[in-house]
Amino acid sequence: MPQKRSLLATGAAVTATAVIGGLGTDVRSRWYANLDKPAWQPPGWAFGPAWTTLYALVATGSARALDRASTEERRTLWRALATNLVLNAGWNWLFFKARRPDLALAEVLVLEASSLDLARRAGRADPVAGRLFWPYAAWVAFATALNASIARRNRRSG
Repeated sequence: MPQKRSLLATGAAVTATAVIGGLGTDVRSRWYANLDKPAWQPPGWAFGPAWTTLYALVATGSARALDRASTEERRTLWRALATNLVLNAGWNWLFFKARRPDLALAEVLVLEASSLDLARRAGRADPVAGRLFWPYAAWVAFATALNASIARRNRRSG
C-alpha cells in the first residue's frame, strides 16, 4: 500500500485532471450529438465509472512507484505523470471545445505513448505499480481507436 502522503499528492493530481478535463467536455452539445459515431462506442453512462476506476489506479500506481523509486527516478516519474495528466485533460479540450477530432487524434496518440512510458517507468520502481497502469493504457488505446473512427467518419470539409 502506498504511503498516505504520496497517495494524497497523486490523488490530488488526478482529481485536478478529472476536473479540468471535465470542464472541457460537453457530451450534451448539438455538435457532439450530430457526430457520426461507431456502433461499438460504449454508452455514455460507462465513461464516468470507467474513468473513476482508471484515475484511482493511476493515483495508486503512481504513489506506489514514487514510494519505491530513487530520488532521481522520483523526479522523472513526477515529470512523466504530469505530462501524461496534462495530455489527458487536454484531449477533452481539443475534441469537445475546439471540436477537432482530427487534432484530438494526434494528441491521443501522444497520450498513449505517454501512458505506456508511464507504465514502464512505474514498473521499474515497483512491478505492481506498473501493472496498475495497464488498464489505463488499454483504455487510452481503445479511446485512440474510437477517436480515429470518429475523425474518419466526420472529416472536415476543406
